[in-house]
Amino acid sequence: MLRHTIGRALAVAGVLFLSVGATPQDTIVRPPKFDYTMTTLPNGLQVVFLEDHSTPIVHLSVWYHVGSKNEKAGRTGFAHLFEHLMFKGSKNVRADQHPSWITSIGGQANASTDEDATIFWQTVPAQYLPLVLWLEADRLGSLDVSAAKFLSERDVVKEERRMRVDNVPYGGLSEVIFDKAFTTHPYKHQTIGHMKDLEAATIDDVRGFYETFYVPNNATLTLVGDFDSAQALTLVQQYFGRVPRGKAVPRDIPKEPAPTAERRFTVTQPWPLPAVVVGYPITYDGDPDAYPLHILAKVLSDGQSSRIYRSMVYDKQLALAAFGEAKLIEHPNLMYAVAIVAPGKTNEEVLKELTAQIDAMKTTPITAEELSRAKRQFARDYILGRETIQQKALHLAHAVVIHDDVKTADGEFDLFQNVTIEDVQRVARTYFTPESRFVITIIPGQPGRPSGGVQ
Repeated sequence: MLRHTIGRALAVAGVLFLSVGATPQDTIVRPPKFDYTMTTLPNGLQVVFLEDHSTPIVHLSVWYHVGSKNEKAGRTGFAHLFEHLMFKGSKNVRADQHPSWITSIGGQANASTDEDATIFWQTVPAQYLPLVLWLEADRLGSLDVSAAKFLSERDVVKEERRMRVDNVPYGGLSEVIFDKAFTTHPYKHQTIGHMKDLEAATIDDVRGFYETFYVPNNATLTLVGDFDSAQALTLVQQYFGRVPRGKAVPRDIPKEPAPTAERRFTVTQPWPLPAVVVGYPITYDGDPDAYPLHILAKVLSDGQSSRIYRSMVYDKQLALAAFGEAKLIEHPNLMYAVAIVAPGKTNEEVLKELTAQIDAMKTTPITAEELSRAKRQFARDYILGRETIQQKALHLAHAVVIHDDVKTADGEFDLFQNVTIEDVQRVARTYFTPESRFVITIIPGQPGRPSGGVQ
C-alpha cells in the first residue's frame, strides 16, 4: 500500500522510475517546472503567483527578509519576538484575532523565524483570499507595537527559551557551537536570543527594529493555489499597494574573518554526558560548492546509515549518538559533527575517531553507491516536497529571498543530480583544512567555572 501511494505521488509529479537494474541517471527524471509569474509593486513588495487549480484552496505566505543575523550585539531575539508580536493586533484587528479568524473559516496559519527570514503563512479555502490578503496587509501597515504588548510577548519568548534551551539536556548545544565558532558575524547568536538581551530591550529598540525591517520593500508575497492571477494582482495592489515604501533596508552585516589556525575550546555544561564537536567554516546556500557539500554531509553525518554513526555508535561503540549538519544558509556558515561520548569512553578517543572519519572524506572518495543513494534521497525529498501548495510556495519564496533568483526553485534539482564523486572529494579538501578546524569539548558541570579557552 505504501509503495503504491509513493509511486502514485511520484507519477503525479512527473517522475518515472524504471527497472531495478537501471542506473540512477536513467531512473531519476526531472520534475515539472513551476509555471509562476512574478512582479514588484511600486512600494517594493515582491509578488510571486503560481496557479494550482487541483483543489479549491490557496496558500499565502509573506517572507520578511530579516532574521537573527540582522540583530545587533546586545539586542538579540528581536526577529523571533516580532514573530509573536505580529499576531498581537493592528489598527483593525484585535490581539490574536488573526489566527482565530483563519481557524474559524477552516484554514491554518502559523509563522517561523530563522537566521535569515521571518515567515508568516496561511492556507484557506479559495474564496477567502481577499480576507487573508487584507489581514496580512493590515498588520504590515499598522501593527500595534505598544509597550504592554511588547512586555507581554517578551515574557512569552523568555519562557519559550527556558523550555527549549535552558531546561533541556543539550538544548543549548547549537548555542555553544555557534558562539565558539563565530567571532564576528551575527550567526554567532541563535534566533531565540539571549535572556539578558531580551531583558535589556526597550520599547524604542523594538519599534526601531519594526520600522526598519517590516516594510514592503523588505517583503516577498507568495500565493499558490486556486485563483486567477490577474484578479489576485488587483487585490494585492488594493491592499498592499497603499502601504508606504520604507527606507532602504540596511545590510551592513560584518563578515566573519577566515581562521588562520585550529581553535580548541573546553566548555562546561550541566548535561549528563560529555560531547565532542568538530567543525569547519563552509560556503553559502546557492554557491556551486553548496551542492556537493550537501551530498558530503548526507554521506558523512545524516542519520543512522551515515559514516560517523556506523563507525562511532555501531562498530566501535564510542558514542551514544553521532550526527552532523552542513548549515548552508544565506551567508557562509558551518559544517560540524557531534558525538555524545559513551560511558567508559574518553573524549580523546571520540575526538580521534570523529576527526579520522572527517579526514577520510578528503583522502578516500565516496563510493558510487553512496553518491547514488544520496542523489535518490534528494530526488525523493525534492519531489515529495513539492506536492502541496504550501511546499510549492516555500520553494518559490526561498529562491526569491535567499537566492535572489526565482529560477533556482527549479534549477537546483539538476545541480544536485550533476554532482560527481570528484566534486564531493574536492569540497572536502577545500573546506576540511587543519587551519580552519574548530574543536569543542563539552564536559558535564556547572557553567561559569573556569573551563579553558582557545588552546
